[in-house]
Amino acid sequence: MENQHSETEKPPSSLFTRTVNFLYERFGTRLLKNKKELITIFDEAQESGLMDVEARDTMQRVLQVSDLKVRDIAIPFAQVVVVESDMSLDQTLDVMVESAHSRFPVMNSEKDAVVGILLAKEMLRFFDREDDESFDLSELLREPVFVPESKRVNILLAEFRQKRNHMAIVIDEYGAVSGLVTIEDVLEQIVGEIDDEYDFEDDEQSMIRKSSQEGYVIKAVLNIEDFNEHFKCNLTHERADTMGGLISQELGRVPEVGDTFELDKFRFEVINADSRRVHLVRVFPQG
Repeated sequence: MENQHSETEKPPSSLFTRTVNFLYERFGTRLLKNKKELITIFDEAQESGLMDVEARDTMQRVLQVSDLKVRDIAIPFAQVVVVESDMSLDQTLDVMVESAHSRFPVMNSEKDAVVGILLAKEMLRFFDREDDESFDLSELLREPVFVPESKRVNILLAEFRQKRNHMAIVIDEYGAVSGLVTIEDVLEQIVGEIDDEYDFEDDEQSMIRKSSQEGYVIKAVLNIEDFNEHFKCNLTHERADTMGGLISQELGRVPEVGDTFELDKFRFEVINADSRRVHLVRVFPQG
């Protein structure tokens, strides 16, 4: 059988082979000293056409996940939709239907501790709302998983996969509940989020951005103290550290897009939020 390639013509190498050759020629057998060098490799591989921009960005995010701690991605507990242990069947179903979540932390009657996790699928048999007498919330609860704020995100992801958990309650250094984190929150750090017209960078200077309209756009994760320093004011809340938490406390619920209210010398308008938390807020100083 005649050879398909002449002696001077070599068959085209695979993308994998070309990538390996590129990395070996560029770095040889030298060990990398830090992640910054590896990120440089990804940049050069993308510029050489060995990977597209999306693949490069994903690889870089994978590296950066190991630098994140749970506190960096957790949802402040003030923004979490919860079920209370003394709620009736109707009240429990109303919370579930309105929020459309699949899992809910359940608080005790004093509202100072998480006593379990309620899965929406466990409530399916009660959706006709005619079986109130047999409804016992305590029998439906699963043991909550607690993780410290200081746990690294990559370790948490490994634990989620190993133990098949999807949600964990975050506690601070004093053992108090401070937030909630889900496997979806972790995966977002790897695959990224969908940008919209209000997205801007995560560096400290861009947490507060002058809007094209009158006013400013702030990220809900902005610390209240940083807000006060920027706007020369003195907003406080005993149960919130971030502006998102403060807004949730003021509204008494999870904020929704379009919500507006006034506080001190400011008018706030929620412009980006999902069913679990607020992301962006427009701020209008009132003089």
